Amino acid sequence: MKKETNRWVVLISSMGILLCTGIVYTFSVFAGPLAELRGWAVPDIMMAFAINSAVGPIPMIFGGYFTDRGWAKWIARIGVVLFGISFAFTGQATSIFQLYLIYGIFGGFAQNFAYSACLSNTIRFFPDKKGLASGLITGGMGGAAIIAAPIANTLIERYGVSQAFWRMGLAYALVGFFFSLFIRSAPKQTVPQTVAASEKAPIKAITANKNWKEMLASPAFYLLILMFAMGAFSGLMIASNASLIGQSMFGLSASAAAAYVSLYSLSNTSGRVFWGAVSDRIGQIRAVIIIYCAIIFAFILLVSVNQVWSFAVGVVTLGLCFGGVMGVFPGLVMDNFGPANQGVNYGIVFIGFSSAAFVAPKVTASLATANNGDFTKAFYVAIAVVLLGLGLSLVYTKRKTAVVETAAETIQ
Repeated sequence: MKKETNRWVVLISSMGILLCTGIVYTFSVFAGPLAELRGWAVPDIMMAFAINSAVGPIPMIFGGYFTDRGWAKWIARIGVVLFGISFAFTGQATSIFQLYLIYGIFGGFAQNFAYSACLSNTIRFFPDKKGLASGLITGGMGGAAIIAAPIANTLIERYGVSQAFWRMGLAYALVGFFFSLFIRSAPKQTVPQTVAASEKAPIKAITANKNWKEMLASPAFYLLILMFAMGAFSGLMIASNASLIGQSMFGLSASAAAAYVSLYSLSNTSGRVFWGAVSDRIGQIRAVIIIYCAIIFAFILLVSVNQVWSFAVGVVTLGLCFGGVMGVFPGLVMDNFGPANQGVNYGIVFIGFSSAAFVAPKVTASLATANNGDFTKAFYVAIAVVLLGLGLSLVYTKRKTAVVETAAETIQ
């Protein structure tokens, strides 16, 4: 008789893998020393990070395809090992083109390969706790920088930036490989016995599975991809500009502003777990609506109160909400289109996030530059975007209610 998979071991192992690939978010720590070593401009170096983010949907869809077919262990393993190797060789790049190729394309492909496998596979094990599971998984990714940044600083000071890349990359490849040994593929439809028997958790009726073609034919898909983009817009705006906002609008020193960047990262990580757990209790869409309202509140506070405390409240609130968006939407996609094709389906919906990642920092920077470092107009743009997202979420809620009522009438 086949031994029942311990879903918590899979969850912890997946978190371990994403803690390794999450080192990608420490790239700004390496940018200055790399510029000094190679003589490159920092904006040119940071373009590698933009490329890394932009390629995300492609490997997520590709990796999701194989994850949906029971290859989660191998996709996660290949992804984390290749990411570690690409990170190690980033420090050996001698031209900006090599940097873009190694870190931007190869690193971005490998990172999102692992991310797709770990996230889509793990939440299938948790039909009763989708929000908590996706929150913990994405929280592992988001929280990696908190651990990796001081390690990177120490290694750069002691061995130089090239050796820091090399040592951290190889270490994460080995650690990630170890965690991949404990990954098991989740059943597409069935609920693990540990859920029904030992935990006695209430299980909702399983949503009918839809493949990507059927998903694209559903109005819910277009609402979700837009809602995802609009929810992520504000978080990406702050993530890329928190230090500059603190210095130019609230009079913080560079060191104090850096502390708020860390506070934002910690809030982002906490928000993924917190809102994921909350969404399991009140429902994903209700959590999204509350998140949108909190984002609007935070930006109104930033615009209307020019005090350091308001900046602190705004940073914490926006960090929690950005984390909430990342933690809630994987479960929301599964609720709509079923677990069987979650890897591919979520990879396609993730295009909404990648689009926001490409647009938000540029819009914010251009508006701030045009207004002598004042981000007020950018904040107003964020409010408008989130208000539109809130409106779409209400449309989604009304449509979902109508679909459920129709299904209930059909059953009767």
